[in-house]
Amino acid sequence: MIATASRTSLRNGMPSISGREAELAALMRVQQPSFLPRTNLDLSQIQSGFACALHMHQPTIPAGADGGLISNLQHMFEHPHDGDNHNAGVFADCYGRMGDYIPQLIDQGCNPRIMLDYSGNLLWGLEQMGRQDVLDKLRRLVHGDRYWPHVEWLGTMWSHAVVPSTPIPDIKLHIQAWQHHFAALFGDEALSRVKGFSPPEMHLPNHPDTLYEYIKALKDCGYQWLLVQEHSVERLDGSGLRHEDKYLPNRLVARNSHGDTVSMTALIKTQGSDTKLVAQMQPYFEAKGWGQQRVGERSIPSLGSQIADGENGGVMMNEYPRDLFRVYHEIRDGGGNQAGTVAMNGTEYLELIEAAGVSPGDYPECQAVHQHRIWQQLDASGNSEVTPESVAAAIQILQETDHRFTMDGASWTNDLSWVQGYENVLEPMKQLSAKFHQKFDAAVAADRSITASENYQDSLLYLLLLQTSCFRYWGQGAWTDYAQALYHQGLERLNAIAI
Repeated sequence: MIATASRTSLRNGMPSISGREAELAALMRVQQPSFLPRTNLDLSQIQSGFACALHMHQPTIPAGADGGLISNLQHMFEHPHDGDNHNAGVFADCYGRMGDYIPQLIDQGCNPRIMLDYSGNLLWGLEQMGRQDVLDKLRRLVHGDRYWPHVEWLGTMWSHAVVPSTPIPDIKLHIQAWQHHFAALFGDEALSRVKGFSPPEMHLPNHPDTLYEYIKALKDCGYQWLLVQEHSVERLDGSGLRHEDKYLPNRLVARNSHGDTVSMTALIKTQGSDTKLVAQMQPYFEAKGWGQQRVGERSIPSLGSQIADGENGGVMMNEYPRDLFRVYHEIRDGGGNQAGTVAMNGTEYLELIEAAGVSPGDYPECQAVHQHRIWQQLDASGNSEVTPESVAAAIQILQETDHRFTMDGASWTNDLSWVQGYENVLEPMKQLSAKFHQKFDAAVAADRSITASENYQDSLLYLLLLQTSCFRYWGQGAWTDYAQALYHQGLERLNAIAI
């Protein structure tokens, strides 16, 4: 049975994050084009495209009455004189404004595109706050038949967890939780159109086993592609990506310590973290410098891809509305939507080029950065057999002999570690994860309906919340204290459950 959209996903105030695993997996396994039947683009007339994504997130924090869970956005409204909390109203407006901008641009004869990445925390927070005005604008983009072909939703980790430092058994739980929540809010049909994935902090794990389980989980959940940062990947021979290949789909190959491999299409986000890139529509101007490229037996348009926080910074608050309309008016007035450089969304682009005869097997291959060093070290040691023991030994040698070698993964910046110095958060994450799986895994294997129970969902919620990246991104102090509080609240709930 296909679920329809609801004005709320909440049950007793809590978000819907589990209970339909098999049903949603079956829904997502139906691999049929989503945007191809509705696109108004003619691939043969396009030289290059640009794909822009907006990332929206507010963490959930234990800062309500008696340590209750509230959105940081609500906390900003309640404490307007702290830091930049005076921007709370502007942030809230940013979360819904594409529901105004896309219809306005279409009414003005433009052909806009946008990809949207909203964390589960933010969606839940908007519901908690009763901000149906914002959610209704998003529903307009999801369900409006005139608008949804211009808007692509991207999946993500429900609680904005960075994958490399997330316990491996929990990666899939985040992915599934977001799908549950999105379907509860917007309906199963809308979820079936979600084919691309946006990693929090653009973080890609590079440990062979973590990356393998991550890509496998994404594929198991029905995703067809993910966005990756250019410097987080390398060619299979260890060299960097050719500049021109950053504007083509790549095939990300993951090989684990047992020698198993899995692969997935990746679109490359170029350059580092800079909100101005999207706010000032830089991807459009970058794409204007590119033409078609040869992939396999076909020539296809180059595609420049970018993502930015959709609310942070003066440029996104103030310059984005100006430059968004200015650029789309320029495209409209410079030869129509079918010529030259146009806006495209990720799945739309991939469906167009694959319908034209391009196969994912034709895409240039890449792997996570530093992995070539591991396979090279195996060969150099005279033990090229890929086993958990030989891979662990190779990693240990590299870590001892080269301070630049790391298995912490790579994100939008090389200057920020999500691991070093955060043992006071990471250790509780590991402990709560272990406790959760000890409590539930055997029971769920025997009776899958347990994932729909209130005890399971309540415990899962705290597990996911503790893994939110903000509790490390913002440094020691109040944010790590929030993490400690979530750990103790989650542990208390798990200890009270008898199975």
